Amino acid sequence: MIAAGCDVGSLTAKAVIMDENGIVASAMDLAKRSPEESARTVMDLALKDAGLAMADIAWCVGTGYGRKNISFVNGVESEIACHARGAVWQAPSARTVIDIGGQDCKAIRIDPSGRVVRFLYNDKCASGTGRFLEIIADALEIKLEDLGDISMKSTKKITLSNQCVVFAETEIISLVNDGAEIPDIVRALHNAVANRAAALAKSITLEKDAVMTGGVARNAGMFEALKNALGCELLRVENPQINGAIGASLMALDYARGANGKPARQKESALVE
Repeated sequence: MIAAGCDVGSLTAKAVIMDENGIVASAMDLAKRSPEESARTVMDLALKDAGLAMADIAWCVGTGYGRKNISFVNGVESEIACHARGAVWQAPSARTVIDIGGQDCKAIRIDPSGRVVRFLYNDKCASGTGRFLEIIADALEIKLEDLGDISMKSTKKITLSNQCVVFAETEIISLVNDGAEIPDIVRALHNAVANRAAALAKSITLEKDAVMTGGVARNAGMFEALKNALGCELLRVENPQINGAIGASLMALDYARGANGKPARQKESALVE
């Protein structure tokens, strides 16, 4: 039995193909002009990697902001539910999930089965998101993927007083002009994002173990900053950036093997905070 999940986000699209033994193939690509194009591109990449055709997929679940615009899926699920399910599959002891994506930040409390207990998310402001890191990296003329290594070279702790991206960018330019070291500024940037994410997690009652997902989790400096901001151990997962697609694929497997096509699951309509 083979199932798939397709997660179309604002910046990237991810696809995961799974069977009863785990991940068969996965793929990720930058988002295209439309969610449909993004989804088809990344699913074709995953299918090619697996040596399969879409006809071999018993069920496919879509998630992410573009989930309702994917024509080839059999159903859609909330990205909150998918991130919860994927996180507990990757780290069974996880009870709090912090997902820092390109355009939003989510804090999710889950039960041992991966069902959502409570969640909050920030999607109204770039602070606390990957976009915040991207904007400041551009201002500093640093590659986004280099931020983590640069922050690890910091020797002096400084603090950003502004959470707003516009004002923070101005503040950082002033710090540069005042002679502040770039690693110290990048570390302060990570701390600012981490503090915002940790505040979300604490507001839903932080429960151990905590796990970080999303593409930003690959940034070692950001991971360390969030760990410190939470004040507890933060688990690493093998595939943080495709976590939502993993959850969607697991739900697709539920559908494929469920009695009368109606497996036990948490409906998207139930996820209202």
